[in-house]
Amino acid sequence: MKSVLQDWVQELTFMQQSVLLTAIRGCDGLAKYHTSKFLLRWYRRCVLYSAFSQKVIADPYEDDKGNFTGKIPKDKFPTIESLFKSYLDNVDDIAHHFHMHVIHASEILGYKHPNPAIRNQWHQFYLDCCRDLHMQPETEEHMDKRLGDSREQWLASGRETIV
Repeated sequence: MKSVLQDWVQELTFMQQSVLLTAIRGCDGLAKYHTSKFLLRWYRRCVLYSAFSQKVIADPYEDDKGNFTGKIPKDKFPTIESLFKSYLDNVDDIAHHFHMHVIHASEILGYKHPNPAIRNQWHQFYLDCCRDLHMQPETEEHMDKRLGDSREQWLASGRETIV
């Protein structure tokens, strides 16, 4: 295996890959079992290959014998939507800087993940995050311009109105 990144991630622009990587680590200073830790387990499964099994784990509840891409406890979060809701219910515990990394990464997953069910989950989460912050969601086309690998496009995208 040549990369821990799933194949679909390697097909994205370098800037989009970089945004995905910024959210991998997680937020410092939170309790070991904070909701964000479980959200990140699911997030990592959507972006990375499992180091232990060296495969994509597309089921959030499948055992992977580790923490970094560990399973989501079904008794605590019976659906991914309940996990996302719990994250937003506890967002005040989370550093804003880290939260923005999660939002930007979820936007990419919501537009680019190859599995439609997973893509739709993350897109809805992205929309819920935008609503929570009273901000307008970005279109996929605008995101692609902003996070393309062209400096000129990137500079121009910051001056456009997104409506």
